[in-house]
Amino acid sequence: MIKVGDKLPGGTLFEYIEVEGEGCSLGPNAFDIATSTAGKTVVIFGLPGAFTPTCSAQHAPGYIAQVAAFKAAGVDEIWCVSVNDAFVMGAWGRELHAAGKIRMMADGSADFAKATGLTLDLTAKGLGLRSGRYSLVVKDGTVTHLNDEAGGGYAVSDAGTLLKQLQA
Repeated sequence: MIKVGDKLPGGTLFEYIEVEGEGCSLGPNAFDIATSTAGKTVVIFGLPGAFTPTCSAQHAPGYIAQVAAFKAAGVDEIWCVSVNDAFVMGAWGRELHAAGKIRMMADGSADFAKATGLTLDLTAKGLGLRSGRYSLVVKDGTVTHLNDEAGGGYAVSDAGTLLKQLQA
């Protein structure tokens, strides 16, 4: 499993883009993880699924509400990563009013989740292998903070906890 001090694994995440511009076409666009984090401070929070109760009511809205505070703490971007396709992540982002605040990044085949070791097996509930619930900070591709819920709870990966760690 990934830990503080490790480089973020390489790979690709997908984002549904609704407005063409800055080299991005309409629809799902692929983003190289290493290129997208180079020279930046990026908060990434992972969660089991779009439109799910805790993810929709608490986890994602907490980060959306704290965007200004994260920016003030030196964060360049905030990514929500889930094992869903880019269309689902885009629709969920619209419902949450996330546009311009956080990037809704799709890990449709769970490649990123597997590469980090931050997975949650929900096969018994008919959901298959999902992203675990976590938050992390990446500075220039290296993990500086990691809060792993290990088992799917919701106690340490919230926006408030990570923000306090960044402000400490």
